[in-house]
Amino acid sequence: MQKTFHITTFGCQMNEHDSEIMAGLLTKAGFTRVEEIQQADIEIMNTCSVRENADKRFFGTLGQLKHRKKAEPGFTVCVCGCMMQQQSVIDTLKAKYPWVDLVFGTHNIHRLPQLLSRVIEERTRLIEILPDMEEIVEGLPAMRLYRHKALVNIMYGCNNFCTYCIVPYTRGREKSRTPEAILAEIRALVEDGVKEVMLLGQNVNSYRGLSADGSCTDFAGLIRRLNEVEGLERIRFMTSHPKDLSDDLIDCFVNCEKLCKNIHLPVQAGSDRVLKRMNRHYTRERYLELVRKLRQAVPEITISTDIICGFPGETEEDFQETLSLVREVEYDSAFTFLYSIRHGTPAERYEDQIPEEVKHDRFNRLVDLVNEISERKNLAYRGHIERVLVESVSKTDQSTLAGRTDGFKLVNFPGTDELIGKTVPVEIVEAKTFSLLGRLARE
Repeated sequence: MQKTFHITTFGCQMNEHDSEIMAGLLTKAGFTRVEEIQQADIEIMNTCSVRENADKRFFGTLGQLKHRKKAEPGFTVCVCGCMMQQQSVIDTLKAKYPWVDLVFGTHNIHRLPQLLSRVIEERTRLIEILPDMEEIVEGLPAMRLYRHKALVNIMYGCNNFCTYCIVPYTRGREKSRTPEAILAEIRALVEDGVKEVMLLGQNVNSYRGLSADGSCTDFAGLIRRLNEVEGLERIRFMTSHPKDLSDDLIDCFVNCEKLCKNIHLPVQAGSDRVLKRMNRHYTRERYLELVRKLRQAVPEITISTDIICGFPGETEEDFQETLSLVREVEYDSAFTFLYSIRHGTPAERYEDQIPEEVKHDRFNRLVDLVNEISERKNLAYRGHIERVLVESVSKTDQSTLAGRTDGFKLVNFPGTDELIGKTVPVEIVEAKTFSLLGRLARE
């Protein structure tokens, strides 16, 4: 019998791309992907360990599967991803969720078809967790969410060890792919209809790709090589650590026409005292200097960020410094987070944890400011014509299309699905906090 599978993904774009690869591997092995978990013989839950909320969602969703597993013993439950790289999670699964069939981590995704076949054929349960990736496995298939755009890993792991972050412990040390492997993958994607690529890494700015001849390509050099790929229209990347953002990369925004004029530059906090305690390796002034350089080079560049509220020891004065930095930078958008303790990180041991009610109060004030600035900046687009790469039909209105500008602004406008995958001119007629509304303009 042909087995069907469904994947539930928690977390970041790195996890999304891992899920695309798993779907590609299983499809190549003869399994069939379905859109609804109720239709699936196999459920795969790809987990994230960065935020506490993702943990809770995962365990809540996993618990709901117990009844189906009891009613249908042949239903196969697999869990994988960053959370599985933590021994405390493995211990919890063994103690409270012994009916889970397969557990694997972030470093052995390429073995999923073999592991799953063993579980199904031998009717056994497996746990296979590797401490780190021995070597980068190239040539893995991927079932992309969008035909015209693709996620491309250029490196894996992280060496930064921010005191709040579990990623270096779950994703391992930094490993960069060769520039030749990346170029080959992107050329193949372009041949398959891809117009936009998003380059992924925990810190793309520290990319160092070694070629067979011993030469090293840094991130700016990689961007310049990708800019020459015929047929590719747009290049994006995330995430970009401020401590490694070079003048050479800023120059790429000026001289590489395919590099989108948008950057995600996580600041996390506006206070030097908090930044030092977070082990971020830059100061408030250094961060603001980078923003000034970016806007001097490309005045129209859009900037987004990540900000954590309520990091241990954060005072009201520290928080006010974060608010003043947000006012000074005027971000186009920001991902805002309540600090949550991550088991195994240095910040877990800090004794001056912030009370939940204080964290929530600061979070609400920050979100109000970010939204106010975002809406004001979006209003400036009214009457402008923007080039929009059409991504999909709206989930709520089949007569409306959704796409992104070069600056990553979400635009909704009336249209039909034959425009999906095309870059079209759209006149912006209305601005909202998180999106723009428009209508098709003449070429």
